Order: sequence, then C-alpha cells, then structure tokens
Amino acid sequence: MEFRQLRYFIAVAEEMNITRAANRLHMTQPPLSRQIQQIEESVGLPLFERGSRPLRLTEAGRIFYTQAKRLVDEADELAPLTRRLAQLAERIVIGFVPSTLYGALPAVIRAFREAAPNIELSLIEMFTIEQLAALKGGRIDVGFGRLRFDDEQLAREVLVEERMIAALPQDHPLARQKKPLTLAALAQETLIVYPSTPRPSYADQQLSAMHDQALEPKAIHEVRELQTALGLVAAQVGVCLVPESVEGLRAHGVAYRQIPSANAASPIIMSRRLQDESPATTLMCSLARQLFKRS
Repeated sequence: MEFRQLRYFIAVAEEMNITRAANRLHMTQPPLSRQIQQIEESVGLPLFERGSRPLRLTEAGRIFYTQAKRLVDEADELAPLTRRLAQLAERIVIGFVPSTLYGALPAVIRAFREAAPNIELSLIEMFTIEQLAALKGGRIDVGFGRLRFDDEQLAREVLVEERMIAALPQDHPLARQKKPLTLAALAQETLIVYPSTPRPSYADQQLSAMHDQALEPKAIHEVRELQTALGLVAAQVGVCLVPESVEGLRAHGVAYRQIPSANAASPIIMSRRLQDESPATTLMCSLARQLFKRS
C-alpha cells in the first residue's frame, strides 16, 4: 500500500462523499473509487458501510482512519522537522579568556548572531591552555586566548598585539605624576599578577615584560582573576599590568596609566582545528579578523 492511497482514503473518510473527496484531491471519481476498493482488498475488510448515504466508516474503517491519519501527519511533518533539526545541529562553541571580553570579542559575537541567527552559539570561559585540549577534543570550535604556542593540529592567528598599561591605586604617587610612567618605577612596587594557575598564563607575560628590561618586581602577589587583581589594586596592595582594553572597565579606586617607553604587549590569538572549514567556524574567524582589526 502506498502513501498516496492513504491520502485518498483519508479524503473520502473526512468528506464522507466520493465526489467531494475527488474534487479535493483534484482527480475524477472513478479512479478514486477504484483506489478505495484496492485499499479494502489489501486490508481484507470493508472500510465503508455499503449503501449508506452519506458514507459511514465501519469499525475497521475508523481504526484504519486513525492509523492512516497519524502516519500521513507524521510524514507531512518529516521535512520541516528535518530542516529544524539540521539548523539546531549547526552550532559553534567558543572558548575565551575573560580579558578578551573588554576588546572586540563582544562585537564579534553580536555580528555572528546577526549574520547566522539559526546557528546555536555557546560561550565557555577557559584559560588558553585549557582551550588547546578543548579544541583537539572537539569541545570547542574556536578559542580566543593570549598565549603563543605551537601545535601541529591547530591553526592560530594573532588578531591584535594589545599594549599593556598600568593599573594603579587612584591616590598612588605614580598615578598623579606628570612624567611618563616606566616599568622600572613599577618594579619598585608589589606586582599583582593573574591568573595564578594554570601556568603558563597571562601572569607570565606580565613578569616577562619586567624581565625583558632586566627588572625584578619588589614583590609578587598572585591571584586567580582580573577582578581580584583590580580589587587589590584599589585596596593599595600593589600595582598590575593589564591589557589596554581593560581601561574601559572603570573599577572604583583604580587609575590607568600608559607606559610609553615600554614595548610590553599581550596578543589576542584566535585558534581553531587545522582542518575545520565548517561554515560556522569560517564565518566566526572572518568576523573576528575584521572586527579586531578595527578595534
């Protein structure tokens, strides 16, 4: 028995009239009557009461109608359901270090959602080192981090070399002085670095900025995250080197100063699996290149 025959039977059962059912199906009456006979022969039972006007379903006919209607309705829903599931299957998972949210990354995310509203986008905060394993394990598709590394399974791109600036207690003498700030002056203070774990991390970039000029901070205080570091700066525990974009975060009691003579910088690096050319990943990477370049 073919699906079209089920549709014929349903039309007759709902119209209870062969002529109206034939008009509904855009066919003539004799072929429709023959199709109904073939269905009954296939089932082996009468599905309509003969001689009744209007037509009436037998008990077998009512059972057959219920099952036929269910099958046809499910078949009609199959194509749109498949399209919806395919859209849901299109998803991308982004890993990011928190400091990238103060730069162009939010604009990249907004642009991606506008360009691909049917693609599910998930965001996971994770350190750069964690991103490497997550990329290779398929848990994320694109990572935005700050550490340089080499891995033959991954492609990485430096989107921007972001200058480091100093975060100082608002009333600190270094925050009020007129002359340019130097790393040598900062080295006389307690340097608050983050994150303390895992290593290597942005903490090592802060220390390298000092070591590249043969400087050693008077003391080092390690904390887990940026917000904690800025809170301790405000509490006058020490000073911190932060990416320039963090200046937009107006933390109470914290002043930001440029370090004109220093070449200290922290890159924002986009990473993906080497062979991943999926439309979602390709779109995300393209938008990131464009928008980070403008920032």
